[in-house]
Amino acid sequence: MNQTDQQILEQIRSPFTREMGFRQLIETYQRKVYHVIRRMVIIHEDADDLTQNTFIKAYRSLDKFEGNSSLFTWLYRIATNEALSFLEKKKKRFFLPIEDHQEKMESYLDQHGNLNGDEIQLRLQKALLKLPEKQRLVFHLKYQEELTYEQMSEITGTSVGALKASYHHAVKKIEQYVLSE
Repeated sequence: MNQTDQQILEQIRSPFTREMGFRQLIETYQRKVYHVIRRMVIIHEDADDLTQNTFIKAYRSLDKFEGNSSLFTWLYRIATNEALSFLEKKKKRFFLPIEDHQEKMESYLDQHGNLNGDEIQLRLQKALLKLPEKQRLVFHLKYQEELTYEQMSEITGTSVGALKASYHHAVKKIEQYVLSE
């Protein structure tokens, strides 16, 4: 655990500085948590809501945090679980086949294609939407967040071998999609 995490935890564990410590936790990690979620759910408003939910869950669970991992890893685990649960609920609630949900998110990308501007970025985003949620998460954590497989394993609770396989399959699917467009 790094110095910042230790300082934040000390503040949070003191009843006199708990609120200030939690605000520091949010200021330190909110942007990163938002981006993890946004890349999974695409739509800003959903990502914003899920980011708030992540920090609410974190606040309620702070006393259970043992410090075996970094705050970053712990928050990412909560965030990714929130995003995956949200996507699953959305599909079930609207009885949407996965293809309809992907079309809706692709349409959103077309309308708001300025995620990073150029055509290649848009193709990559669309290719990511074609992936199963777990592969999309693994690709995001490895390629975009540049996490090690060990860090990813802590976040997802998945073995390193399974993560490597998921990443490999995700890369192959993305290559096929981008090259076929």
